[in-house]
Amino acid sequence: MNNNVFQAIAELWKLIFGFHKSMSLKCALDLGIPDAICNHGQPMTLSQLHSVLSLPLSRKPHLFRLMRILTEFGFILENDASSEVVYDLTPLSRLVTSTKVESLNLLPFTSFHLNDVMLKSSLCMGDWFMQEEKQMPFELAHGVRPWEMARQDPKLSKLFNDAIYGNGVAYGCRRRYRCNFKSDCSEFPPCQVHCFRSSSRDVEADFSNDGSSNVTFVPGDMFNHIPPADVVLLKWILHCWSDENCIKILRQCKQAIPSREAGGKVLILEAVVGSTSSMISKEPQLLFDLMMMSATEGVERDEQQWSELFSESGFSSYSIIHTIGFMSIIEV
Repeated sequence: MNNNVFQAIAELWKLIFGFHKSMSLKCALDLGIPDAICNHGQPMTLSQLHSVLSLPLSRKPHLFRLMRILTEFGFILENDASSEVVYDLTPLSRLVTSTKVESLNLLPFTSFHLNDVMLKSSLCMGDWFMQEEKQMPFELAHGVRPWEMARQDPKLSKLFNDAIYGNGVAYGCRRRYRCNFKSDCSEFPPCQVHCFRSSSRDVEADFSNDGSSNVTFVPGDMFNHIPPADVVLLKWILHCWSDENCIKILRQCKQAIPSREAGGKVLILEAVVGSTSSMISKEPQLLFDLMMMSATEGVERDEQQWSELFSESGFSSYSIIHTIGFMSIIEV
C-alpha cells in the first residue's frame, strides 16, 4: 500500500472515532475539569486535579489518558517545563467554565447539545432518510417534537433556555453596535423594547420583568401577528423552520415595521453558510446544519437561500452587515 492509502486509513479512523472528541469534552464537563483548574488559579498537576475531583485512586491513570486527548485537540494546555507536567486552561476551555469570560459563557449551550436526548436523535438519521413521514429524527428517537419534550421535562426546558440565552451570538452583535440590551433599556428611557414570545413553541420560560420599565414581554403567535416595531430582531429563529414557515414569519415582520425610508428594518442573527470570519472554516456551520436536520424542520442557509427567502417574503434588498466567527448579522 502506498502513502495515499495509509493517509486515507488515518482519515477514516478520525471519522470513525471522532465522536470520542465530543464524548471526552462531555466527560470533562461532567467531572468539572475546567472549573477545577479555573478555581485553582494556576496550572495543576495530575495529582492535584485527581484530588480536587475526588476520583477513586484506580481512576488516576485513566484521568491521564483523558487529559492527553483533551490536550491533543487544544481543550487543555499541557506544560512539561518543570519536573512534573501541569495542566492549564486554553481560550477554548475558558468558554465552558462556570465563570463568564467577557460576559460570554458557552457552558449551557455545550451541555445542552451534548445531552443524551439530543445525541440520540442523531442515531436515527439513517432510518429517517428511508421513510416518507414528515417527522424528524428527533421524533423517531423520542416519539415527540423537541418543544413537546421540553414542555414535559422542566430540566430539559431549563437546559434549552439557558443554552439559547448563553450561546454567544448576541454577544457578537453587542460588540458590533457597542451596546447591550440592558444598558440600552436603562440609559435610553424613550426606547421601548418588546420581547415577543411565540406560542408556537411549547417551551415554558421565565418572562418576568427584570426591572426595566420600558421592557414588555408580549405573548403571541409570530405566524399570525408581530406587534408594530421600528426594528424586529430575530436571533436564531428562522433556522428552526422550513422555508414555507420562514416566509410566513418574514411577511409578518414586514407588516410590523415601517418602510425602509422611515427607518424600518429586520435584523437577523443567523449563520450564512460559507460566510465566516477569516481563519474560520465553514465546517461548524455544516455540522450545526446536521444537528438542525436531526431535531427540527429547520436548515442552516447559504446566501442564495437567504436571498430567495427575502424575495419571496416581499423584501426588495438585504445586506450582510457583519460576520462574527461563523455567525452573521443580516439586515433586511
